[in-house]
Amino acid sequence: MLTRTALAPTRAVSRTLTASRVLRANYATSTEVKKITVIGSGLMGAGVVQVAAQSGFHVNMVDLKEDFLAKGEKIITSSLKRIAKKKFADDSSGSQKFIDDVMSRITLTTDSNHAASESQLIIEAIVENLKTKQALFKGLDSAAPQDTIFVSNTSSLPIGDIASATNRKDRFAGLHFFNPVPQMKLVEIIRTNETSDSVFDTLAEVTKKMGKVPVACKDTPGFIVNRLLVPYMMESLRLVERGDATMKDVDVAMKLGAGYPMGPFELMDYVGLDTIKFITDGWHKSGKGLVGDKLIAPSALLESLVADGNFGRKSGKGFYTYEGVGADKGTK
Repeated sequence: MLTRTALAPTRAVSRTLTASRVLRANYATSTEVKKITVIGSGLMGAGVVQVAAQSGFHVNMVDLKEDFLAKGEKIITSSLKRIAKKKFADDSSGSQKFIDDVMSRITLTTDSNHAASESQLIIEAIVENLKTKQALFKGLDSAAPQDTIFVSNTSSLPIGDIASATNRKDRFAGLHFFNPVPQMKLVEIIRTNETSDSVFDTLAEVTKKMGKVPVACKDTPGFIVNRLLVPYMMESLRLVERGDATMKDVDVAMKLGAGYPMGPFELMDYVGLDTIKFITDGWHKSGKGLVGDKLIAPSALLESLVADGNFGRKSGKGFYTYEGVGADKGTK
């Protein structure tokens, strides 16, 4: 049963699904991760929380408001119900036990400092804004134990720039998951020049325990996947803008001709059109080796949609329109 507790020192509200563990005072060189804090309860953050809890980790899910946490909790429970329906098709008690077991390892809280103080790994999954991320980690740096590992789930910002706000650059890395997190197997582990080998090894171990396949990349714009994927999506936009093909035909062509599970426009809606614009704007202005590159030059069609507040699935409309929980049902 869900219980509520108030954390008096900060007056933040916490909804606890499991008892907090006492943080060990000392760590070995290679940190043993038992408790994880995820900052951010959107689609990405909630997805990371779910797979971590499913894999046996105790997880704090942190956000600014109770309303945000409630939405994140709904994302998780809806996903778990779909999994349980397949896994326990004719066993309702087994299905409920599975859901309750996972949820028992999740704590929802608005107190990031308290969550950080009891965690061995902190995963940030908030808005793609460098100053916002730096401010978050600067505050967490003084709240978390010295040996706690910090990682950002950023898809586009330099990890070294985010880490510069902390005093633990050797214990800072990128851990880039992909949506939908419960289904997508890949995780990119991004190393800066200062990320220690023990931290990399710990992150590889944690992601494998989550059932993911980790790949390593240096701190370069877009890492591996987005460095290849974003120019592909931008060229799809230009193809349509020139009138060479329709959006729907481009999507069909790439699914049936290239074997992709989604066409580029479906994919952009899934990722978020505002996110695509943010990434390409940043790379075009200051991305190492990408400044002024025509591959990621602004798109008039993308600019127009974002300006009108049409961000894709999360807003209910992008290139296509969507409805349903988590905007997971599309109409084209």
